[in-house]
Amino acid sequence: MVMYIPLPETDNADWPLEAPFARPLPPLPDWGHASPRHGMVYLVGAGPGDPELITLKALRCLRAADTVVYDRLISPALLDEVPAHAERIFAGKSPRHHTLTQGQINALLIERSMQGRVVVRLKGGDPFIFGRGGEEAAALAAHGIPFEVVPGISSAIAVPAYAGIPVTHRGHASALTVVTGHDDAASGGPGVDWAALAALGGTLVVMMGVAALPRIARELLDGGLDPRTPAAVIQQGTVPGQRVVTGTVATIASRAIEAGLQSPAITVIGAVAGLRETLAWFEKTPSFAAARFPGGIPARAVAEYA
Repeated sequence: MVMYIPLPETDNADWPLEAPFARPLPPLPDWGHASPRHGMVYLVGAGPGDPELITLKALRCLRAADTVVYDRLISPALLDEVPAHAERIFAGKSPRHHTLTQGQINALLIERSMQGRVVVRLKGGDPFIFGRGGEEAAALAAHGIPFEVVPGISSAIAVPAYAGIPVTHRGHASALTVVTGHDDAASGGPGVDWAALAALGGTLVVMMGVAALPRIARELLDGGLDPRTPAAVIQQGTVPGQRVVTGTVATIASRAIEAGLQSPAITVIGAVAGLRETLAWFEKTPSFAAARFPGGIPARAVAEYA
């Protein structure tokens, strides 16, 4: 049975794979893991949004898949690489709404692999960076299911890069800290010590924290972070819908709210955020302009792409 649940509409849909990705790739090697009783599960990182940022190994996994369990933020163009016979199952999560619970996703991976299938769990970014890939790997291991992890380009690095923000820079930052903006303290998790991060220095990248940004900024300021520290929020990074708001740690929350930025978004706090003014490049590319203005660049925007 082929089961297809369409992705929600996102700006990623207008960002197709280019011709070089149509060329044949060698098949995945037979590692001897799979058996008639157990198939194989690949925990695959799809990258940050632009489908051309997927790895060649991830592409090979997609082309060999019998079942693909995919997330909300992957590019729909990647599903075009999946064989026609393959089962496609949407398991995306958005704030306050989960299509499937994590337990149901784990059970699905186990069930399909025990049917002898090649299963690809396709996740945005990297599966082991706030992607719950570790939880899924643990569930598979507990049931004796063979699996491999295929790392992806994390949005923690790629999205700032597409906004013209290098997360490290010899003259500005020699340390990088990546944290989740979803504080688990209320649900019994370890939580985030924002005061400690305020004293740490370097670059702070906050994933999935746009809704909590006013509280995060306040706690960083209470922890002693200089209110003049540059900051940026990037929504829909690496695709034509990318939007960037800049400011300081004292102003970034109000500016993001004023601009109407929403999830998915990443916040960068640190001196490197101030480099965007001179290093912004993505929005100036012809491909960005063509995707953003399919009917032609309006007169008001011509200067941006001159």
